[in-house]
Amino acid sequence: MTAAIPLGLALIMFSLGLSLWLADFRRVVTQPRGVLIGLVNLLVLSPLLAFAIAELYALEAVFAVGLVLLGASPGGTMANLLTHLARGDTALSVSMTALSSLAATVTVPLYLALAINHFDAPLPDSVDTTGIALRVFALTVVPLALGMAVRERAPAWVSRREQLVKRVALGVFLVLVVGAIVSEAAEVTKHIGELVAATLTLNVAAMALSFCIARAARLDLPQATAVSIELGVHNAALAIAVGALLADEVSIPAAVYSVFMFVTAGLFARAMYRRNAMAQRALTR
Repeated sequence: MTAAIPLGLALIMFSLGLSLWLADFRRVVTQPRGVLIGLVNLLVLSPLLAFAIAELYALEAVFAVGLVLLGASPGGTMANLLTHLARGDTALSVSMTALSSLAATVTVPLYLALAINHFDAPLPDSVDTTGIALRVFALTVVPLALGMAVRERAPAWVSRREQLVKRVALGVFLVLVVGAIVSEAAEVTKHIGELVAATLTLNVAAMALSFCIARAARLDLPQATAVSIELGVHNAALAIAVGALLADEVSIPAAVYSVFMFVTAGLFARAMYRRNAMAQRALTR
């Protein structure tokens, strides 16, 4: 299972690359406000919330580190689909996922080292941040770039195969989640109450606060919807893969989070669907 996790993450990132264009990265220059507000929420608010919630629930050190690792992970590919279904700003969602995936090579090792030191976790005293950064780069940026290259060179093939690749990637993700939980079933069962409470609190708090911040910054409803869903649906596969490099227990919060993140984000998307539809109709009048 441990050997399969990196391969699974690489496939998931390759499938994301198949849906991206270079314009998705340029949007930070052409439409900076929404992207920057979303990235600040994702790269600063989310991991800091994870620190606070781990303290609130007095999680064991390894679980606290895992929660921060999850909070520091970039947005997941399903956030783009849920944003589309909610009639949110899908282009903004895709841009945040793409840019946060690149930023993860720096932010994930940084927050991971801070969490290990802060919670005094029984893990290596000095995390090899360079080594982890290189692994994150190899497992995220490289397959992402390969997916984009395939899309540029063979768009017809991608249009025929993209949905199949995404379904396979989703299946692989579910296998990773189940595998992470089953491999540590005793620990999950022993701490299920606090793990569910902490991960659910992080999920709901991150979505609610990011939505409020986006609206306070005068982003419109579709943009605020994209920002909020991006904060709710993380790339948990990355958190599982990086956590497994340290200890299997570090992967558990991300696996537990994955069990319900689509449910909460899906309910939010459904609630926002009508509001966004009404907002869009008002603009066309």
